[in-house]
Parts: sequence; structure tokens; C-alpha cells
Amino acid sequence: MNEAVEKLYETYYMQVYSFVMTLAGNRDTAQEITQETFFRVMTSKQPFRGDAKPLSWLCTIAKNLYTDELRRRSRQGGELPEDRPDDGPGLEESITDKDQSFRIHLALHDLEEPYKEVFELRIFGELSFQQIGQIFQKTESWARVTYHRARKKLKERLDDNEV
Repeated sequence: MNEAVEKLYETYYMQVYSFVMTLAGNRDTAQEITQETFFRVMTSKQPFRGDAKPLSWLCTIAKNLYTDELRRRSRQGGELPEDRPDDGPGLEESITDKDQSFRIHLALHDLEEPYKEVFELRIFGELSFQQIGQIFQKTESWARVTYHRARKKLKERLDDNEV
């Protein structure tokens, strides 16, 4: 691995992984796509030109790879594998947390874009508003406002519909 790619890998691996995890919702798929992203960067004949921020560029590559993976699996009639449950908190807590989490995901599933993706990037991807703005090629303020609107819409749906 050349120095530039190694530096990108060390600096952005976890952020790209978090972004893909937000898209895929599956650790194995997220790891595969993230690794493939950096492999593509390493083997590409077109190096990073600096037109965009490195994280935005990497996330774009990762998103395209994820989309390609979805298409490939769809053609083969397969679905993305589910993660195995972790040995975590007690049964009662996990049922309550899973039930609440499921209701949130149901409401989130119906949320329109860009609210859905911004919310997922912030909560599940743990990205900053600045990074989210970069991904969408918007300002940090736009990301903040969009996230708060998404949160409000989600809360209203949860309160109104008792999803």
C-alpha cells in the first residue's frame, strides 16, 4: 500500500465503515464494502484529485459499491444476511430495546429523503454535522437543520402512530 492510501486508510477507515454500516445495517457487509473501498482506491489508475474532501470521496465510492452489491444480490435472488445477536444485556432489557428499536426503524423506514439518510448518518454512522454536510455537498448548518427536522418528524410519527 502506498503512503497516501495508507494515510487515507488510517485516517478515514472507521468513518467510512460507520457510513457503510448505516447503509447496510450489517457488520460483515460493512466490513467487506469498506475494505473494497480502500482496495479500489489503492488499485485505481485515477488517484484522488482533491476536487472533494477525502471523506466525501471515500463515502461516494463506498455508497456506489454498496449499491452495486445490492443489485448483484437482487439479481441472484438473495438478501443481505442479518447479524447474529450479541450476548448483551438481560432478556427483558433486550426485548424492550429491540422492540423500541424496531418501532424506530419502522418509522425511520418511511421517512423521506434526505431526512432519513441524514438521521442515519448522524445516529448510526456517528458522523459530525460537518461530515454529513460534506457528503451531501451542503453546509454544516444544512446538515444540522435537516437532522433536527428528521428527528422531529420521527418523534411525531412515533407519538402519533405508536408504531
